[in-house]
Amino acid sequence: MEFCPECGGMLLPDADKLKCKCGFSKSLSGTDGYEVSEKIESKDNVIMKGEEISTLPTTNATCPKCGHDKAEWWLQQTRSADEAETRFLRCVSCKNTWREYD
Repeated sequence: MEFCPECGGMLLPDADKLKCKCGFSKSLSGTDGYEVSEKIESKDNVIMKGEEISTLPTTNATCPKCGHDKAEWWLQQTRSADEAETRFLRCVSCKNTWREYD
């Protein structure tokens, strides 16, 4: 695997050259040892940011604001270390956040 000396992108094989998306290309000689075994078609990638995607676990909890019955949750240490963590819940429907204590 080689990388472009101009932009640092990966050089990809194209016929008898290695090409970069920035336009840089490098000719291949027969001794370089490169072999194209399969061509992969590129597809559009979707990148989700911010509130669009959540990796938090969910639980059955009723939102006090809208009454929806599912919420994401996480634990956070909000008091001294010898006390229990605070459980935060966020409604998956209206995004209202509330806390529960043990």
